[in-house]
Amino acid sequence: MGIAPGDHVAGYMPNIEETVIAMLAATSIGAVWACCGAELGSAAVLDRLGQVEPKVLFAADGYIYKSKKFNILPNVEKVVDGVPSLKKIVLTSHIGAQAKAGDLSSSVAFDDLTKSELGEPRFEQLPPDHPVYIMFTSGTTGKPKCMVQGAAGVLVNQLKETVLHADLKKTDCVTYIASPSWMMWNWLMSCLAAGARIVLHDGNPLYPDWGAMWNIIQEDKISIFGCSASYINYLRSIGVKPASTYDLSSLREISQTGSPLSADGFEWVYREVKPNLHLNSISGGTDINGCFAGGVPTLPVYAGELQGPGLGMKINVYNEDAKPVVDIMGELVCEASAPSMPLRFWNDPEDLRYREAYFEYYKPKGKNVWRHGDYVIIHSKTGGLTFYGRSDAVIKVSGVRVGTSEIYNVVEKMPEIADSLAVGQNLGEDQRIILFVKMAPRQRLSEDLKERIRKALRAEASPKHVPSLILEVPDIPYTLNMKKVETAVANIVNKRPVTNRDALANPESLDFYAEILPLIHSQ
Repeated sequence: MGIAPGDHVAGYMPNIEETVIAMLAATSIGAVWACCGAELGSAAVLDRLGQVEPKVLFAADGYIYKSKKFNILPNVEKVVDGVPSLKKIVLTSHIGAQAKAGDLSSSVAFDDLTKSELGEPRFEQLPPDHPVYIMFTSGTTGKPKCMVQGAAGVLVNQLKETVLHADLKKTDCVTYIASPSWMMWNWLMSCLAAGARIVLHDGNPLYPDWGAMWNIIQEDKISIFGCSASYINYLRSIGVKPASTYDLSSLREISQTGSPLSADGFEWVYREVKPNLHLNSISGGTDINGCFAGGVPTLPVYAGELQGPGLGMKINVYNEDAKPVVDIMGELVCEASAPSMPLRFWNDPEDLRYREAYFEYYKPKGKNVWRHGDYVIIHSKTGGLTFYGRSDAVIKVSGVRVGTSEIYNVVEKMPEIADSLAVGQNLGEDQRIILFVKMAPRQRLSEDLKERIRKALRAEASPKHVPSLILEVPDIPYTLNMKKVETAVANIVNKRPVTNRDALANPESLDFYAEILPLIHSQ
């Protein structure tokens, strides 16, 4: 197709083998890979791919969720129409929606390509900072940023995380609940570089029942299983016991990310899954296609803590005066460059947006450091770290900073509650906390339960953590990367516009918050 090093190749695909093949093929010849999961709507895809001018698009006809087939060919047509740089479209028939070469202009069928007479793969030899990926931010607070990442930096960083922090070996088999939109998909792909086998899962990990992933672990002899805190918390809320139901003899590690996991979540894993596995809780970001902190196979695991900084990551925690603090919550910073930090943002020739995104926050205090936007504690006794969520979601009550994760860790221990979300409502110069709870099946929010929530938060966190208002909601909004979307709900509560609903996994969940806005403001 005439693709040369530096050209952009895009995907609009579910997590299937054709996606892996397309990415490996593109990057092997020096093309830059940018991908959106098939679950994204056309507007969200155009917000991303429309910025980066790809020449080739790999697209599927649809995806499968809870055994239902979703035809996305109309969305693909809108994307093709909206991205004038495209020269060729490669269509994959995943759901049998009759995606044929010629249905779209300049299209060819994926299966027809594989029947061509092809020579041996040739890997283009390029400089270490040659771009390999363009990754996109979640887009929940504006148009997604397009981060250009270098080949050697990403590869060495992800090999460090897989081979050293996760102790990955050729004999391992790995699966991760991830979409090609999420950096953990790229992380899973890097396991191939260590010679490990990977298993792709696409769809709802709780369908047809809670045991879907555990059956895969049993049947495919998975040794490393990756999932989110929300997945573990759901299993806890319904009281299941994977170890009693499935043969988990092959499983030696759970990699957990997406959002902070409470100490109770750690204890549940060791009690109900396996007492002698490695719970490798990790945290980083799409920005670096990797982790600032995570697991250390040679050290003990402490409930509620990531075991230590990533190798080569000079991280610290700063207070508002840019002073390093220990055993006190503050902002996660990185004080020196790291291999996989973006080369640049796309269409940001002077690096103005790049510097603004990461390096401007502490500059008035004389510090040129990467501020990541996470609220964290470094523990002096263990050397571990506890993450308390995004710092832009921190609520200030009478001048005291309250991390939302501190609230979730208390509330989500209660068996009646399946999930929760806390935001700050502005009241003049102050804020009050509003707590939204999603109830477990067959449970309702009673006045008695509200009082127990308040008492628990007062006793286990502080009086400042006690919400002024507790409301029941049918669902909690999440990004496609399984992070709670506090910002969108805070915008609704404070009568600010919500942008980029298409960036959410369940955008319809926001409708209820808008409907109850009069109730919130009347109390």
